[in-house]
Amino acid sequence: MEKIDVEALFLGPKSENRKFFKETLDFLMDEHIHWRRNFHPEDEPVINLNQQQEKSFEETLDRTSNALLELSSRLKFSSMPWFSPRYLGHMNSDTLMAANLAYMAAILYNPNNCAYEGSPATTALEIEVGKQFAGMMGYDPQKAWGHITADGTIANYEGLWVARNLKSIPLAVKQARPEMVEGIDDWHLLNLPPGRILELVSKVKEAGALEAVREQSVRGMGMEKGRLGKLLVPQSKHYSWTKAVDVLGIGQENVEYVRVKDNYRMDVRHLKECIDRLVAEKTPILGVVAVVGTTEEGAVDEVHEIVRLREKYEKKGVSFYLHVDAAYGGYARTLFLDENNLFMGFNGLRKTLHEHGVVHKEVEWPSQDVYEAFRAMPQADSITIDPHKMGYIPYTAGGIVMKDRRVLDLISYFAAYVFEKSGDNPMLLGSYIMEGSKAGATAAAVWTAHRVLPLNVTGYGRIIGRSVEGAARFYYSLLSTGVLDADGRKFRVVPLTRPDFNIVDFAFNEVGNASLKKMDEVNQKVYDRCSYKSGPVYSDSWITSKTSLSSGDYGDAPRAFVAKLGIPAAEWDRVKSVYVLRCCVLTPYLTRGATYTEYWSNFMNTMRKTLEQVVKVP
Repeated sequence: MEKIDVEALFLGPKSENRKFFKETLDFLMDEHIHWRRNFHPEDEPVINLNQQQEKSFEETLDRTSNALLELSSRLKFSSMPWFSPRYLGHMNSDTLMAANLAYMAAILYNPNNCAYEGSPATTALEIEVGKQFAGMMGYDPQKAWGHITADGTIANYEGLWVARNLKSIPLAVKQARPEMVEGIDDWHLLNLPPGRILELVSKVKEAGALEAVREQSVRGMGMEKGRLGKLLVPQSKHYSWTKAVDVLGIGQENVEYVRVKDNYRMDVRHLKECIDRLVAEKTPILGVVAVVGTTEEGAVDEVHEIVRLREKYEKKGVSFYLHVDAAYGGYARTLFLDENNLFMGFNGLRKTLHEHGVVHKEVEWPSQDVYEAFRAMPQADSITIDPHKMGYIPYTAGGIVMKDRRVLDLISYFAAYVFEKSGDNPMLLGSYIMEGSKAGATAAAVWTAHRVLPLNVTGYGRIIGRSVEGAARFYYSLLSTGVLDADGRKFRVVPLTRPDFNIVDFAFNEVGNASLKKMDEVNQKVYDRCSYKSGPVYSDSWITSKTSLSSGDYGDAPRAFVAKLGIPAAEWDRVKSVYVLRCCVLTPYLTRGATYTEYWSNFMNTMRKTLEQVVKVP
């Protein structure tokens, strides 16, 4: 296996790789400066030496320097130290030097990837990245369509945008070209599988009726109340889905929330119950959303079971669009791909991860369910994937990939002053996406990172393997701690659930306390002392995030967790919410034995001191 040294990829917690970073940055800045100077060298300079010596010129440069000095001071005073393993909060960590340098190099050229003529270099890079996304997700790069978005929210919007428009096509064909769907009633038209709908679109296109059909579809006629059915999402969904149904006119009443189990994965049995009820009511299913890496718990929904469920229903004449929200967990699929980018067998995967030191042999990851979920991802119709999360790319860099590029016929638009109306040019990004102007520097950052790190176990897998291992170590260390003594008072610490990926949630409760409200107050105070609330985070010993798991969002899934902390079932039934500390373990620095041992000792000392402070405050 190709050897990539993870420590050589980042600037480092103590700027250990500063020499390489600064020298390369200087070179890239010089390259840009020379590019400007060498563009038609016969042109006379616009800013001459006399002007540069004028007092107002120097004062203007001083104003610029002063503003930048103030900015630097503010950034150092209150920015979050993502780079440090002491930060275990949100989905942030150190970012790749290659991506940072590429972004800074490209930003000086200021490319706009809305249209190829405004960004010939970086638009081509984004198209290439889209194909890389497809390969990483198991799609055929020649048939799929992918691109970089501002974030996962926009990517989710685009997935639902496609699902909505696709669902409306059969009925639109019935209006515009009824002979093409003769003998098929509305119920069956609303339950055609996505692939069959796209075949119908191809026939419509060949018949020269695409525009007439699009005019009769939802993009032309708008949403009719409830006509396209319900969107089914798990309770663990990202909040962007709630916004998406608003923005796209689907409406909150057309969303149903599927229960999660106590491991915070979607309950597929409840999904089946929801579908059975809707079918009995003759209500179509617009789509189902599965999550690979929930933002609260890092849970991986059982995509394979959802795929099997859809296959069974399609035999009964019922189908729906399937979108996988892998904004967080998408890049983890690189752990499953060998050096030839082939998805490994379960036993071969474990052997590869352990023998090559990607994940320590004592870490039994992935579970069979997690493995099967990642293997089934290519059966989804579209997938959200964010480079600025597990891709270790600077903000903003979301992404989406769609299994079949023919969906572009359902969402494309052209602006005459920007595009040549060719109708089929993937370089015309602004025609096929929700965004307009977009930074080409982001595409440069993602593309460069992918050049340095193969999208398989030899490249990205090495970083993400460390993240998975670090989370496992953290989880098992919490389990083994049991009870922590703080100034003579004993506190039990319990992790929420064994992580499917790399998020570890946990909570403290004083031994003997049966009040959920008092337990929440303790954990709230711990968070307050380990976050921006305690003052400048630069001085904090350990920084984390938090969340609340309420029955409104999760039903009774947290009941088993609070019981382990000594909270009676009746107390959960009364309060219906629990406050937890949330650690996203993206950092690649918590895997080495001595380093981790020292880290855990420091962490426990920090927690002990924090709890001592908490109990002293009334």
